[in-house]
Amino acid sequence: MQGVHLLVAAVVAVQRPALPPQIGPALAQAQAALTAVTPALDGLDALDQLDALDQLDALDGHDALDALNALDRDDPTAVQDDQDPTDSLWQAARRAFNRGDYSNAASLYADLTRRNPNSARAGDAFYWAAFALYKNADLDRARSLLVEQQRRYPKAATLRDGDALLARIQTALAKQGDEEAGRWLAEHAQPSADSERTRARGCPDEGDDDDLRIAALNGLLQMDAANAVPILKRVLARRDACSAGMRRKAVFLLSQKRTGETEDVLLDVAQHDPNSEVRQQAVFWLSQVPTERAVGMLDSILKTTSDEELQDKAIFALSQQRSPRAGEILRAYADRPGAPEKARLKAIFWLGQRPSPENAAFLRALYSKLAEPDLKEKVIFSLSQMRAEENMRWMMDVALNEREDIEMRKKALFWAGQSGANLDQLVALYDRLQNREMKEQLVFVYSQRREPAALDKLIDIARREQNRELRKKALFWIGQSHDPRAAKVLEEIINQ
Repeated sequence: MQGVHLLVAAVVAVQRPALPPQIGPALAQAQAALTAVTPALDGLDALDQLDALDQLDALDGHDALDALNALDRDDPTAVQDDQDPTDSLWQAARRAFNRGDYSNAASLYADLTRRNPNSARAGDAFYWAAFALYKNADLDRARSLLVEQQRRYPKAATLRDGDALLARIQTALAKQGDEEAGRWLAEHAQPSADSERTRARGCPDEGDDDDLRIAALNGLLQMDAANAVPILKRVLARRDACSAGMRRKAVFLLSQKRTGETEDVLLDVAQHDPNSEVRQQAVFWLSQVPTERAVGMLDSILKTTSDEELQDKAIFALSQQRSPRAGEILRAYADRPGAPEKARLKAIFWLGQRPSPENAAFLRALYSKLAEPDLKEKVIFSLSQMRAEENMRWMMDVALNEREDIEMRKKALFWAGQSGANLDQLVALYDRLQNREMKEQLVFVYSQRREPAALDKLIDIARREQNRELRKKALFWIGQSHDPRAAKVLEEIINQ
């Protein structure tokens, strides 16, 4: 994403004559969209890939970036050539396009192709004329020009851009009910594996919207489920390595189509697709299929697979299911000694995100069975997320239990303080503790609370504590407070 920001900044910084008036707002819109989506992407790990996707709507359709195409990029024909008879028409068309006069731009580019059909610029003029018509919502004429470009100028520099633009136009027309566009999307979403253009382009990646096949596949999102699902099923039925990128995209698109077949197809892909990433995507999106059959399949995957990523996706999908059975499966897996520790950590975490007396009681009981420090720490954290009074008492008991490992005691004390444990109890606890590490942890806990009583206790420690290191810790945290009393105490101690 930083690279995209740099790209936009670089375009703005390029030394050119004054930018056309529509470019500035377009760049600003693109920059704003990118700024909005960046924090969402940064948070994907915490959200487990779902919520941040909503922010991508800010870039939907690439409309904010369309005007950037009017800047020549690496167009080799942009350099003026006084000997080229098409130059004056090309320059006039570009100026019209750049000032937003799309009707005149389309006419000028079309004139160039009619007068000089064999020139080096003719093929690219078809693309730019179509782009201008597309900007004017003249979709039928734009489509005709792009089809003609593909037929007459298969080596045009803008042919790949033309393919992507054609897919966007066909998507828009299909949404309006155009039958020809619907047939085009159906055909190009699953091209023949041995076609010459498929071999020339190589394997498509689901993130490459410039690839004709991926762009056509994206167009299915705008189609109704009755027409889209059969096409998606045919894409997913392929098993060749080169179609893996398309199958990953198709799994997502299928998950957005709620039909009686959605569950069956996702289950089949999760079990049988030869590509592990495709299977993982199918398992992930099963989280959106709230049926007992889906829960049973996720349980089977969790029990039988050795693929860590697949286990992770299955646990997440179960955590999103609201059936009691899904909760039972997560608890059983968290309590399974032979299961991979990483997967058990995930199960414990997601149980903490489903607050219930049943889950809380299970986690408290599980803690005493565990020997692995990471698992025990995750139990403490998960209980802290539920914020129930009984869980607070349990964490305080762990903190006071001298038979417990000191690190677990410190973790329990920290998370109790972070989760709103009663401050009076925390203040009273300081004088009961004998362990210096625990006292130091408690000083830190006080520093994280905003109640006046927490600062009062820090002041008391700074004045009366016999251990110099603990007094210094308290003074440090007092210095971080903006309370007027903090400055007075520090001055008092300085003047002693």
